[in-house]
Amino acid sequence: MRKFTSVKDVPDPRLWVEEVKQLKKNPFAYKALGQNKVLALVFFNPSLRTRMSTQRAAYNLGMDVMVLNVGTDGWKLEMNDGTVMDGTSQEHVKEAVEVISQYCDIVGVRSFPSLTDRDKDYQEEVLSKFIRYSKVPVVSLESATSHPLQGFADLLTVNEYQTKERPKVVLSWAPHPKALPQAVPNAFVEWMQAGDVDLVVTHPKGYELAPEIIKQTRVEYEQDKAFEGADFIYAKNWSSYEQYGQILSKDPSWTITEEKMKLTNSARFMHCLPIRRNIIATDAVIDNSIVIPQAENRLYTAQLVLKKMLESL
Repeated sequence: MRKFTSVKDVPDPRLWVEEVKQLKKNPFAYKALGQNKVLALVFFNPSLRTRMSTQRAAYNLGMDVMVLNVGTDGWKLEMNDGTVMDGTSQEHVKEAVEVISQYCDIVGVRSFPSLTDRDKDYQEEVLSKFIRYSKVPVVSLESATSHPLQGFADLLTVNEYQTKERPKVVLSWAPHPKALPQAVPNAFVEWMQAGDVDLVVTHPKGYELAPEIIKQTRVEYEQDKAFEGADFIYAKNWSSYEQYGQILSKDPSWTITEEKMKLTNSARFMHCLPIRRNIIATDAVIDNSIVIPQAENRLYTAQLVLKKMLESL
């Protein structure tokens, strides 16, 4: 397995869910697999769950880990080809990635979008150049447009907590003071589409996701209507795709409250974290949610991805 960037890189997502459930029962069963192997984690932006869960996943497999925070631990990287490098960038991504991949067996990279140039962001400049120049497999730790490790963990969490064969899962936009990427909602939609769920996306008009992401998934502009009979509520903010990167609304009526959760079928509340309390959802909703076991699943899904890559070396 040379890359993990989206659900499209997974031959059978449902089979992977069953595999990771078995791995979760005995996470040290493959500790010899990663012996004398090194994982490099390259971060262009902050991280808590992704950093710690992926490091621990590597340790469970017997790997060593190196972490590089670009811009603070290393040189500022130039991404463009043909550039006369007389500015603030001291090293070109081409040399940097080739060198990094000489020192390790798998590279993980995390980057965020600019939220100013949609075409450039959706071309995945940083991630695509790491894949292009790396001599070893590359794992996306989140990119400009997707967060596959989060999406995989979300699918596992739904599978573990569902009480009927085809649960109703609702992705709900919620307000936020800052403009946020579409990466997590994009990944959530794609991984739920790969699972056996009844997926509904609800948001104010103007917050439609990319057509190639949403496909035939039902979109409901009335949040209360979308919540009716839901088994899972997944809250997340994202900025506009059409009016790229813009905040079109901060409507507090979209905050997830106990009253709204009563419209559901005793739904489980999910969020990728970090979550702004009493903005995205109220204290009572968060404190009665499954966000903590959901976060724990980040460890095991990352471990399965690394295991698959180690087996292909």
